[in-house]
Amino acid sequence: MCIGQLGNLLPHVTLSANLAQHLMPAWGLSAAEGGLMASGYAFGYMLAVPVLTTLTDRLDARIVLLCGSVVSGMATMAFGIFAQGFWSGTIIWSLAGLGFAGAYMPGLKALTDRLPAGDTSRAVTLYTSSFSVGVGLSFLVAQVLADRWGWRTAFYVTGVGPIAMVIACLLIGGHRPVPRTGRLLNFAPVFANREALGYILGYGAHCFELYGIRTWLVGFWTFVVAHQGGPSWMTPVLMSFCFAVISMPASILGNEAALKFGRHRAITVVMVASACVALVIGLNATAPAWVLALLLLMYGLTVPADSGALTAGMSAAAVSEHRGATLALHSTVGFGLSALGAWGTGVALDMAGGPQSAGGWLLVFIVLAAGIALGPLALLWARRAGAEGVARRT
Repeated sequence: MCIGQLGNLLPHVTLSANLAQHLMPAWGLSAAEGGLMASGYAFGYMLAVPVLTTLTDRLDARIVLLCGSVVSGMATMAFGIFAQGFWSGTIIWSLAGLGFAGAYMPGLKALTDRLPAGDTSRAVTLYTSSFSVGVGLSFLVAQVLADRWGWRTAFYVTGVGPIAMVIACLLIGGHRPVPRTGRLLNFAPVFANREALGYILGYGAHCFELYGIRTWLVGFWTFVVAHQGGPSWMTPVLMSFCFAVISMPASILGNEAALKFGRHRAITVVMVASACVALVIGLNATAPAWVLALLLLMYGLTVPADSGALTAGMSAAAVSEHRGATLALHSTVGFGLSALGAWGTGVALDMAGGPQSAGGWLLVFIVLAAGIALGPLALLWARRAGAEGVARRT
């Protein structure tokens, strides 16, 4: 499943990886328009994931996963063939996100349905952290192909990646979920589960920060190289790849810290640290390239370190008969705020001077820091609400 996910993620940041250097100049887009086009992926995901993930409570998640993977790959290739500007690009990229909605959380459900009883947090964390390796490969392949053969080629090739998950789906055994009755989109039991809801809202803050920095990472490093120079090998391709790949061990270690010190405590420490690193980067946007490279690598550790712990905490807190609905709300909130993160940072960049302005990048990182700082507040609210509920019952 993890190998299949690497293939499904190959298209994931193909647009973001080529936004600042290729698509915005070719189509004359502002940062806000570029961010909005990138957010189309998360928006399409957000619209489709409630239905597709909740369906996995009623039929084998493998079927949803197979169909979503096919749509994701075909839409990515369609972008390379048909996209001609902002509107066509946004619509097609939203369809790619819609396909991925059937490929990520349904994949997690297909995995957890086949795991033995007991603590599954390490398996869940391995699956979620392999997301980072897939994104790193997406950054690498998309930029190398675009620089050598044009950005359309990058979409053609990365669109083939989801075939890996199609093969994985054909290799794993079937699973028949327990028959369900009632409405398909019934999230009332999930909203009543304050413990799970706290992790879901915290995940939303995490996704806001993560998608915001992924959308503009290549653009930021392009600014750094243009204004501060640096060694010739320190390219946007290398920086974006390293930033993404180190996320995997960071997510695994974050979950191990959560198991040892407690989820709420570990997640809160990571989120506060990430907000601080973002502010330091923004305030030092004109520092030497090697200083910013070190800060970005540090940020690459703090941004994803809470991901596995948040998703594993949500999965553990979910009531078994409503796990699909819980996963659906988890993804809806997460990718809804991902869309806001991509667009909001683009708006901030335009407001403060654009991609060639240090002030613009300062405001981008302030917005990212403010977004992740809401995560600990969500966890605190969930803990207090849960404690008040226990007190009333006793």
